Amino acid sequence: MSKENNSNSALVKEYSPLATAAGIGSMLGSGCIVGLSATIPVWQQGLNLTTGQVGLISGGLTFAIAFGSLFTGQISKIFGLIRSFNWLNLFYAIGAAICLLANSFPMLLVGVIVMGFASGADLPISLTVVSHDAPDERTSAQLVSSTQIFWQVGVFISYICSFLLSGISGVLGARIVFAILFAFSVFAWLWRLLSPKFRKFHEAGTARQAAKKQATGTSSDVSFKTILFGQNKNKYLGFFAAILIFYVCWNLLANTWGQFQTYALTNAGASQTQATGLGIVLNLVSLATTIAFTSVAGGKYRNKAFFIGAFVQFAAMMGMALIGGGAGFIALAITIAFYNFGNPLAGEAIYKVWTQESFPSEARASLQGFINGFSRMCCGLFAFVTPYLVAPGRIQTSMFGFAGIVLIATIAGVIMMHLQKKHKINDDTTDMTVGKQVA
Repeated sequence: MSKENNSNSALVKEYSPLATAAGIGSMLGSGCIVGLSATIPVWQQGLNLTTGQVGLISGGLTFAIAFGSLFTGQISKIFGLIRSFNWLNLFYAIGAAICLLANSFPMLLVGVIVMGFASGADLPISLTVVSHDAPDERTSAQLVSSTQIFWQVGVFISYICSFLLSGISGVLGARIVFAILFAFSVFAWLWRLLSPKFRKFHEAGTARQAAKKQATGTSSDVSFKTILFGQNKNKYLGFFAAILIFYVCWNLLANTWGQFQTYALTNAGASQTQATGLGIVLNLVSLATTIAFTSVAGGKYRNKAFFIGAFVQFAAMMGMALIGGGAGFIALAITIAFYNFGNPLAGEAIYKVWTQESFPSEARASLQGFINGFSRMCCGLFAFVTPYLVAPGRIQTSMFGFAGIVLIATIAGVIMMHLQKKHKINDDTTDMTVGKQVA
C-alpha cells in the first residue's frame, strides 16, 4: 500500500502542471462571475447604465456561461478536444479586452457574453483533458478535484482586487479587475498551446484511449446519446440523474451565497466595508477546506468527507432558520462560515470527480457541459427571486427551504455512491477502473 501511495503521489506531482493549467480556467470562470458582481455598481455609475441594463449584463453573463457549457460537446466534436482546450482561453481574453475597453452598454454586454461563453465551454473541456491524459483513474480524481482550488482562488482574488480598488474613482478600478483577468487568460492560452510537456501528455493519453477501445471493443462513435440511451442506458442514466439532481441543488445554494452574500450581509446590518471584509474571510474558509478535500479525493475517506460536509451545510441552514433573521449580520456570517466549511466537502469538487470517473472519456465533455449548462440556467432563473428570499423579513423561512435543498442533494449523493459501488466504479478508490466499465 505504501508503494502504491508513493507511486500515486509521484504521478500526481508529474501531472500537476496540467491540472494547474486547467485550474486557471476554473479561476477565470469564477473570476468573471465575482469580478462582474463586485464591479457592476462602478460600471453602472461610470457608463450611466439603467437598472434594466445592469440586469441584462448580469443575466447575459449567467446565460452565456450556460450556453457555453451546453455547446461543449459540439465544440469539442468540431474542433477536437485538445484544440478546444488550447484555444478557448484566447476567446476569453478577447472578451476581457472588450470589457477592459468598454465605453458603452453594448460593448460591455458583448464583452461579458464572450467571456461567459468561453468560460462555460472551457470548464468541462479542461476537466475532460485532465482525465483523458491522467495515467489512471485514481490520479485523475486527485487532479480533477484540485482544479476546484483554483475556482476558490479566483473568487478570493476577485474579492481582494475589488476591495483594494473600490476607492478608485470612475471605472478605472473595474477596468483593472478585467485587465487582471485578461492577463491570466493570455498566460493560460499560451501555456496550454506551447507547452511540450502537455503535448506529450496529450499524445500518451490518446494512445491509452485508443488501446482501451481496442481492448474493450468499444466503437469510436461514443456520444451523449449513445451513452444515455445505448446498451448500458440503465447504468449511465442512473449516474446522470443522480449527478444532475445533486449538482443543480448544490449550485442553487452556491450561486445564492456567491452572488448575494454581500447583499444579504448588508441587509442584515453590515456596512459595505464589513460585508466585503467578511467576504474575504469567509472565502478563505472555503479555500482551506477545498485544499483539504483534494488530499482525500482519490482515497477511501472521500465519502466520509462528503457526509461531514453535507451534515455541516444542513446544520448551518437549520441553525440560521432557528436563530432567526433578526439575529444580525454576525449570526448570518457565522452561518455562512459553517456553510463554506461544508460546501467543498460535498460540492463541486466531488461532482467533477463523479462525472469524470463514471462516464467514458469520449462523452465526458458533452455530459458535464450539459449538466453545467442546465444547472447554470436554473441558477439564472432562481436569481430572479433570490433577493426576495434573502431579505431580512424572509430569510428565516428561506433557510428551511435551503436546508431542504441540502437534504435533496445529500440523498442524490448517497444514491450516486450506491450506484458506483453497484457497478464497481471507485471501489474505495483503491482501483478505479472506469475504462473497464465501457461496453
